[in-house]
Amino acid sequence: MTKKLKKTELILEKSLILFSKKGFYSTTIPDIAKAMDMSVGNLYNYFSSKEELARSVIKYSSDILGAKIKVINEQDIDTKEKIHAIVKLYFDMAINQPEHLDFFLRVYLANKEIFKDGCEGMVCVAAFVTELMIFFEEGVRRKELRNQNFFSAFGLFMGYLGGFVFLNGEGILDDKLENYVDDISENIYRALKI
Repeated sequence: MTKKLKKTELILEKSLILFSKKGFYSTTIPDIAKAMDMSVGNLYNYFSSKEELARSVIKYSSDILGAKIKVINEQDIDTKEKIHAIVKLYFDMAINQPEHLDFFLRVYLANKEIFKDGCEGMVCVAAFVTELMIFFEEGVRRKELRNQNFFSAFGLFMGYLGGFVFLNGEGILDDKLENYVDDISENIYRALKI
């Protein structure tokens, strides 16, 4: 990795953390530059605007999650085991890298106007969505999942996970998030199977 690519990745990481904690509008380019220990002018050498940076952050985060789901998709395990692995992965990220999910919920979904140029539809989250499409298509091909509209299956799967991550963040759950993996995986499988 070149020095510039490494610096770009560090900027994306710092921005991801700041945007997820403070929100898009409350985070300034000077805040990000300060966190990077660099000048504002130098930061603009990497990203021409805060909006461009936010679009790059959602793509970066989606690429990370998509790559992790791809590893699961490539395993020689049945669909039920893949569901379990994806649920565990998602909850592990919620616990150990919460900024990725917080950015998605607090910035990407809540401020669609920022992402209208260059992130229409699911363009900037394509890596993540594509891997879930592959997961569903493979489950149907193997006759382990019902053939249904992708968005119905996607909404059920991700709505369930997102809901639990939200409940965990609000301190409502009576147990640790990771202790729900087995039950949630089983419920998702039952809802999607043939």
